[in-house]
Amino acid sequence: MSAPAFWNDNAASNKLMKELKVLKGIVDPFQKSLEKLTDLKDLAEISSDDPAFLEQINRDLKILEMEVNGLEIQAILGGEFDRCNAILSINAGAGGTESCDWANMLLRLYKRWGDSKECKVETLDILPGEEAGIKNVTLRLEGNMVYGLLKSEKGVHRLVRISPFDSNKRRHTSFASVDVIPEIEEDIEVEINTDDLRIDIFRSSGPGGQSVNTTDSAVRITHNPTGIVVQCQNERSQLQNRQTAMKVLRARLYELKHRQQEERMASEYGEKMKIEWGSQIRSYVMHPYSLVKDHRTDVETGDVQRVMDGDINMFIEAFLKMKKE
Repeated sequence: MSAPAFWNDNAASNKLMKELKVLKGIVDPFQKSLEKLTDLKDLAEISSDDPAFLEQINRDLKILEMEVNGLEIQAILGGEFDRCNAILSINAGAGGTESCDWANMLLRLYKRWGDSKECKVETLDILPGEEAGIKNVTLRLEGNMVYGLLKSEKGVHRLVRISPFDSNKRRHTSFASVDVIPEIEEDIEVEINTDDLRIDIFRSSGPGGQSVNTTDSAVRITHNPTGIVVQCQNERSQLQNRQTAMKVLRARLYELKHRQQEERMASEYGEKMKIEWGSQIRSYVMHPYSLVKDHRTDVETGDVQRVMDGDINMFIEAFLKMKKE
C-alpha cells in the first residue's frame, strides 16, 4: 500500500484493501484475546484471596471462552469460497399452503440470522404462494465469511406442527429445501456463450412501490445447455436486474461444474459421496413437543422459538467442527 503506484489500478487496490480487512478481522481479535488472557492471569495471581474478585475473573473468562470459540470457527473457514457472499434459495416442497408458509418462516429465520451477523440481506426474487407464504425466494447475503457459515444449511428442512390452516387442528408435516451457493468473484473464469442464453423481460410481481411493478424491468435468463433459469426483479431498472441475474447465473454454473467434478471423482474412486442438498438435514418439531434437531450432528434444542428467530449458530458451528474432523 505504501508503493507509489498502488492506487493506479483502482480495481486491484480495492480488492487488496478488501483482503486486508478480512485478514485484520482474523488477526486483531486473536491478538486482543491473547491480551485479555494475559490480563486475567495477572489479576488471578494478585487477587487469589478475594472471592468477589475471583468471581468476576471467572465471568470474564467465560466471555473470553466464547470469543475464542468464535475464532476457532473462523479458523475452520479456510475453503476456497468461504469468504464469499452467499446466494440462498428457499423452495417450498409438496404440500401446498402448508409448505409455502413453512418456506416463508425459513425466509424470516435467515433474514433474522443475517441481521444478527450484520449482513446486508437483499431479496433478488420471490414468488408468493397462492393463499399464503411463498413458493420460492432467492436472497443475497453480504457479510464476513457468510458463505462459509451458511453452506451448512444446504438441504431439506422438515416442520412438524398443528396447522393454522386446518380447521380440525390436525398435525401436519411440511418440507422446504434450502440451497446455498457462493457469489463468486468477477475474476473467476466462467465461460458463458451469449448465444446459449434466452433472456425474457417481464413485469415485476408482488407489492409495488417506486414503480417497481409498473414497468417491464424484471429479467429472466435461461441457460439453454444446462436448463438453469435465474431471474431478478429486485432492482428498479432492467439493466440492474440483468446484471444481478448474470451474477447469479455465473455462480450457479460454477457450482454445477464443481458438482460434476465431484461426481466424476466419486465414480473414479468407487466412493459414494453424500449429496447434502438432497437429504433431510434438520427437523423442527412444534407439536406434540418442542424440539429442533440436526440429523447430521445430533445437536438439538427445545427452544424452537429461539431458532425460528434466527439463532442457528449452534447447528452451524457443530457442522463445521464435524467436517473438520
